[in-house]
Amino acid sequence: MTLEAYADTIVPGEKRSADDRAIAGVSTGGGAVQAGALELLQWDATGIHDGLDDLVRLVNEHAQTYAAERGLALDPAVPPFVALEYPDRAALIQLLTKPGHPEKEFWVLLSLFCNMAFDSAAHLNTAQAMADGHPGLQAMGLTQPDADGLWRFEDYSYGREFARLHPDTTSTGSPA
Repeated sequence: MTLEAYADTIVPGEKRSADDRAIAGVSTGGGAVQAGALELLQWDATGIHDGLDDLVRLVNEHAQTYAAERGLALDPAVPPFVALEYPDRAALIQLLTKPGHPEKEFWVLLSLFCNMAFDSAAHLNTAQAMADGHPGLQAMGLTQPDADGLWRFEDYSYGREFARLHPDTTSTGSPA
């Protein structure tokens, strides 16, 4: 729940239900959580998957300190970071990621992976993510691939084709 709240603070989305505590609901459409941030964070390719429990513990400790310093009462039914209202979650992450904070690298890395789940779906097959309606790829306007699963663009980004296809290129686009 804490990781979901963190990811939702980085790229907000809409609540999954009225009683959703992790997602603050400050945005419409899918955010980092709906884009699969937890799956990406738990993927061993990230290199941070083994340290997630420590990051959860630390951000909750920081949330308790943040709340105490500001006289905020936290709901004990949920983890401290989840209990913070969205503006306080964002303010805390801003404090944790600012230059000079001793743990800055950890929080920036966690934030980057949350963002990566939304804007590149790095943990998913792109064509399948598009077929499944991935919120980040849709928000960026990525188009569906052609029927054969390859992306082709009628209009070249520079207004012209750069080079002719090499005659030995295979049907999948690989050089022979």
